[in-house]
Amino acid sequence: MVKETEFYERLEVEPTSSLDDIKKSYKKMAFKYHPDKNPNNPQAQEKFKEVGEAYEVLSDEQKRQIYDKYGKEGLKEGGGFGAHSAHDIFEQFFGFSSFFGGGGERGPRRTKDIVHELQVNLEECYKGKVTKMAVTRNVTCTKCEGSGTKSGEVAGKCKTCEGRGVRLIIKQLGPGMLQQMQAVCSDCGGKGETIKEEDKCKNCKGKKVIKEKKVLEVYVDKGMRSGQKIVFAGESDEAPGAEAGDIIFVLVEKKHEVFKRNGSDLYMEHTITLIEALAGFSFTIKHLDDRILLVKTEKGEIIKPGDVRTIPNEGMPTHKRPFDKGNLYIQINVEFPKPGFFEPRALDQLEKILPPRKPVPKQTADMEVTILQKGPTPSANSQNGRRGSQRMQEQEGEYDEDEDQQRGGVQCTQQ
Repeated sequence: MVKETEFYERLEVEPTSSLDDIKKSYKKMAFKYHPDKNPNNPQAQEKFKEVGEAYEVLSDEQKRQIYDKYGKEGLKEGGGFGAHSAHDIFEQFFGFSSFFGGGGERGPRRTKDIVHELQVNLEECYKGKVTKMAVTRNVTCTKCEGSGTKSGEVAGKCKTCEGRGVRLIIKQLGPGMLQQMQAVCSDCGGKGETIKEEDKCKNCKGKKVIKEKKVLEVYVDKGMRSGQKIVFAGESDEAPGAEAGDIIFVLVEKKHEVFKRNGSDLYMEHTITLIEALAGFSFTIKHLDDRILLVKTEKGEIIKPGDVRTIPNEGMPTHKRPFDKGNLYIQINVEFPKPGFFEPRALDQLEKILPPRKPVPKQTADMEVTILQKGPTPSANSQNGRRGSQRMQEQEGEYDEDEDQQRGGVQCTQQ
């Protein structure tokens, strides 16, 4: 199940659609709503932006996973949402930004963000944590300074596609029927430029970038929770003529054996015996920071099954306000003795100690004595039978009402 489906609806696809289906739908809709085709239609131009925004997320496997789990809010926190303009996305997809060679003034191109999930347990969210993460990214080649050539000259424009990265292909479907298609240029691989083999930089082999390993120190602050992001601005892949995107770590909180978290509050359950419920009890809790809490009830306090007690300020720290903590809530379950535990003499003593029974009506000759027995809960079939019987009675009532109407009952007619 996905959290929200707005981006899928923008591209008119299902949440289960493949990447190929998403690409096909974006291609059709981007051409349809491109500003060059709709210069005087603000609604179409806005639609062009919306489908571009949806495609940017759904075409990226990691962003799509985050969107499916946490929705747009999960993408917004950390700056990884809407990083590219609709024209940039169109240009990356088709190899050109405008049908007429323009495209308007836009900000510098930006490389894709790199998103990783970071598994953390509840103890790490309580105490904070520093972990080192090794990442591999593209960086601009220092030997050719991103030109890809030995000589340092700019790569030449591909003659096959004239620098557009795509070629127009015309197919004849039948007499007088032609189909025009676009395909990635096979000579330049969609880059729009070519480098002579003898002039390629030996370090990057003409690719302009090389792989680099880097270790990042990721700080998980106290009180952070699942879905929050830790952003390393400008640490994504580099590319000549483009700003580097971000590396984003999304926290995923593991399930804890004892505590459940709700915001800044913690919840747990504890089971006590019947004597503890009546006479008081104490037990210890190992907290998330390894402190031992001794929990005691007030003298004479009686605990009922399902009662909830609170320990103030022993919940989770608030993010960026670590000394401001939530509460710890404990639900008390009472374990009753098994049948046959009490001897008759002990039961007599309990009768004297505990509050008296409620008065029992005096038995008369016309009363029937029954003994409660253990048995299964009502089955689904018997419940369905009762519902069926009730429905039959309702239908009989409806039938009677119909007969009354036929005999001249009051009728209502819509005007």
